[in-house]
Amino acid sequence: MQIKKPVSEQPLPETAKKVFKGIIFDVYQWELEGYDGKVRTFEKLKRPDTAVIIPVTEDGKIIIAKQEQPGKKPFMGLVGGRLDEGEDPLEAAKRELLEETGYEAKEWSLFSSAQPLAKIEWAVYVFIARGCKKVAGQNLDGAEKVEMLFVDFDEFVEMTLGDESRDEWLKIKLLEAKLDPTKMQAMKKQLGL
Repeated sequence: MQIKKPVSEQPLPETAKKVFKGIIFDVYQWELEGYDGKVRTFEKLKRPDTAVIIPVTEDGKIIIAKQEQPGKKPFMGLVGGRLDEGEDPLEAAKRELLEETGYEAKEWSLFSSAQPLAKIEWAVYVFIARGCKKVAGQNLDGAEKVEMLFVDFDEFVEMTLGDESRDEWLKIKLLEAKLDPTKMQAMKKQLGL
């Protein structure tokens, strides 16, 4: 599957210089002349891209993760994580699905991709993983707890729209689909349900 990186609304210019290197975030700065003729310093963050997965099991259940991470309130969401340096988005999605759930999928498709914030160079790739089957135990890092919940489509919609979910982009898609039954049917079809 050939996956093209989405373009940011404010791409980093070639003149941008890295002024800080963090564990996750780097800071870039560059100078631009304003409309008044004065030169100003502009700034943008850069971080590793993210792969997110909507896993659908062989029996048509969607896996939602009840997650805990140090310093955060527990939340509901999809499985996923950061791409390693040089890693392809689909390979990262396969790795994250296996690590967080112990499942592998028979079929993969790209659901959406975007750079959600203009001031952060960061692409988010959302995949649908169909025909998921358990092949191993979870292999979580020490900074996360993931409890898997297996839900039908209606439960998936309600849980995603709930207060504990942090997948805001998916909430918007589901709210749009609730207003238009043809969009809801199309989403179910994309999920293979």
